[in-house]
Amino acid sequence: MPPLQHVNIAVIGTGGVGSVFVSQLAWLAKTSTATKPSLCYIAMIDKALYNSNYSEIEIDTAIATLESKGTMPPSIPEIIEYLTGAPHRVILVDNTSAGNLAEAYPAFLKRGISIVTPNKKGFSGSYKLWEDIFNSAKAGGTLVFYESSVGAGMPIISTAKELVATGDEITRIEGIFSGTMSYLFNTFAPTSGSSGNWSQIVKKTKELGYTEPDPRDDLNGLDVARKMTILGRLAGLPIESPTAFPVQSLIPKELEGAINGHEFLQKLDQFDDQMKSHKIAAEKEGKVVRFVGSIDVASQKVKVGLEFFDSTHVMATLKGSDNIISFYTKRYGELPLTIRGAGAGGDVTAMGVTGDLLKVIAQLR
Repeated sequence: MPPLQHVNIAVIGTGGVGSVFVSQLAWLAKTSTATKPSLCYIAMIDKALYNSNYSEIEIDTAIATLESKGTMPPSIPEIIEYLTGAPHRVILVDNTSAGNLAEAYPAFLKRGISIVTPNKKGFSGSYKLWEDIFNSAKAGGTLVFYESSVGAGMPIISTAKELVATGDEITRIEGIFSGTMSYLFNTFAPTSGSSGNWSQIVKKTKELGYTEPDPRDDLNGLDVARKMTILGRLAGLPIESPTAFPVQSLIPKELEGAINGHEFLQKLDQFDDQMKSHKIAAEKEGKVVRFVGSIDVASQKVKVGLEFFDSTHVMATLKGSDNIISFYTKRYGELPLTIRGAGAGGDVTAMGVTGDLLKVIAQLR
């Protein structure tokens, strides 16, 4: 029997995804016969828990202990120094959406710390940061996996990578990439049955926990734009940023200056006719409206926004908050490789993170 592999795990972010990931990590620690994951650092926004001698933190009670005994988190450079001194190979699991942490990925990777994350910011930020991340991983002999940055636990990133790595050529990518937008439009413009006003549906969607705390962070289209930036780069396009191509915002211009999400929702019903007009225009063509992202690799065109589809089209037949992504390639011809399933939620997103963790552990052996 090969010797037990020890790895040190550092977790930043214990919210919806982070808390589920910690429970999955606890399960992994109890069931794995080949690897011993040791939690040496865990932190939330304003608290951190770690021991100067790197003694193991009990995973089952880590979040409760963090909340009751955590201290002020160290700075990012201090975290890097601490993790560099750990007794075993270190994997940082970033379950946040923090831009400053994503910008520090190259510094972690250069110092021998591998990264697993659903955080889109590092991979959809500037193209220079994208290049720095992977160049730093190569220089540091480290790994970086980010499957859950697109499509939660669905194998979107790995599929795009494998298509390219095996010599195929991606010609086009299109799909519904936001669980929030999927739910909104499946409810607002169903293929059958009635629906309510746009503002009522947005409020209900927020109450169900399907939107960001401020729904404008979904409705501005930038979440989908970040995902398109990541996939476009994997397909070979040097996209500079998520603002380098057309992105249709569903925030009425009159409400762009709203003080906060609460004020935005209070006034949104005054502009229901704007969204209703899109729905009516689609219905006149015998179609439904959906919020879609698409990439045409040959023309290097990327766009995010509303499109009309026949009620029988795969884009129109999604349920709930499901996502669907289609890869058109030279190898697959006219019929795309399509992946469809739950594209949001703590359980499936954390599953993608845990799956990436297992991949890193396997490659570090």
